[in-house]
Amino acid sequence: MTGKTRPGNVLLITLDQCVAAVLSGPLAAHCPTPNMDRLAAGGTLFERHFTVTVPCGPARASLLTGLYAMNHRAIRNGTPLARHHATIATEARKAGYEPLLFGYTDIAPDPTGMDPEDPDLAVYEGVAPGFRELVEMRLEAGREWPAHLAAQGIDVTMRDDGWPSIYVPTGQGRPSDPAPYPAEHSDTAYLTDRTLQALSIRADRDWFAHLTYIRPHPPLIAPAPYNAMIDPAGLPLPERGAPAHPFVDAWFSRNVGMFLFHGHDGNNAGMSDALTQELRAVYLGLVAEVDAHLGRVLDWLETTGQAERTLVVLTADHGEMLGEKRMWGKESVFDAAFHVPLVIRVPGAAPGGRVTALTESVDVTPTVLDWIGLPVPPAMDGRSLLGFARGEAVADWRDAVLMEADFGHPVQPTRFMQSMGVGLDSAGAVVLREERWKYVHFGGGVAPMLFDLAADPGETRDLAGDPAHAAEVSRMARRLIDRMTERRDRRLTGLALGA
Repeated sequence: MTGKTRPGNVLLITLDQCVAAVLSGPLAAHCPTPNMDRLAAGGTLFERHFTVTVPCGPARASLLTGLYAMNHRAIRNGTPLARHHATIATEARKAGYEPLLFGYTDIAPDPTGMDPEDPDLAVYEGVAPGFRELVEMRLEAGREWPAHLAAQGIDVTMRDDGWPSIYVPTGQGRPSDPAPYPAEHSDTAYLTDRTLQALSIRADRDWFAHLTYIRPHPPLIAPAPYNAMIDPAGLPLPERGAPAHPFVDAWFSRNVGMFLFHGHDGNNAGMSDALTQELRAVYLGLVAEVDAHLGRVLDWLETTGQAERTLVVLTADHGEMLGEKRMWGKESVFDAAFHVPLVIRVPGAAPGGRVTALTESVDVTPTVLDWIGLPVPPAMDGRSLLGFARGEAVADWRDAVLMEADFGHPVQPTRFMQSMGVGLDSAGAVVLREERWKYVHFGGGVAPMLFDLAADPGETRDLAGDPAHAAEVSRMARRLIDRMTERRDRRLTGLALGA
């Protein structure tokens, strides 16, 4: 494929820990996202889009390989991605693109053949195969943005309490107090500045860019004016109800999530409504900040005449419980942690589409490859969404999404392992979610959960133990086994050598 046959540019934008509700849910009316709305108005909004796994590393592995976690097996932050897996970047190179990374992919490298002292094995925030990292923007191991802040005279030292000074609010130190850096020097602003700078010099050729914003990922701290942009008093309270189940008991068996904001003691169950709403307001302010800088990127595409030849995909790696069930983070099996935004703008396609079909994060890579004109590798579990984005009828689409989460750790036993009494290889869950029914299967003999989403969209009542729903539990369990059986690694199974 040459420059004459390539269809144009690819811009894949990923937010970190962003819920779908900011675009098409109960929070949309409270969070100003004019540029995400602008992108959706010119493209297609997928209203029921789900990541297939959590947290960051596994979710991004699935997003970039088109594989379920059961197939790529990079199931935790720091679990390596085996090098034989194709990624969106390794495949795009076959069309002559140089995939550029502005941010991070959280992909730990395959250690096979590497020396144990190799520094790439010391962190989990590695670069997915095929990408060229132009802006190193890593949450924990990043050095570029702190160096930029230091050059502005901003304190970037580590405090005695173990917190980087840049994540400690000024003023009284409340989460809604302003960050110690101005908005023009925030992580979001810095990443956007560097991205536009690098792409501007490449505007004379086809480019492929993966722009990955850290926000609204915790710690929840925002620069002025975004720290106070959203009125906490006007926000709806999150659903507090939670099912009676060992998983919920395990979730609250320890104080966790101290990195949520500076000063948090990890007591999520005891968090007041006032603090909950304050944190939700800061979170939405961070989304609004990302949206403002997205507008800069969209403006640049238009003013340089590249908008009509650039495929734009906007999504998030995973969601955020955001106080639902008094939980925070993405270590969960509930919808808030998996339901994420997806907007696709295809050059030449009719604008303003809305899709309610159930779609998965593994569909993103096949979609991009399809638009480029490349075949989708047989191992990939996803399907192209290009037909939906072009307003076409799509036959035989799935009626359920598959989601996975691993709650174990090979070095430090987790609260789930200890509270539920399960081993490392059993400390996980697999979810099959239809439009109405949602079935959650746990390893190690832990009882499953079943939710009727039509009657209980907040997932507060577990029906799995109700004899009246035994047939539904059995049906969903069989469907789950069928899906997992059908989707087992097929990289080579379509071959019949010697036949």
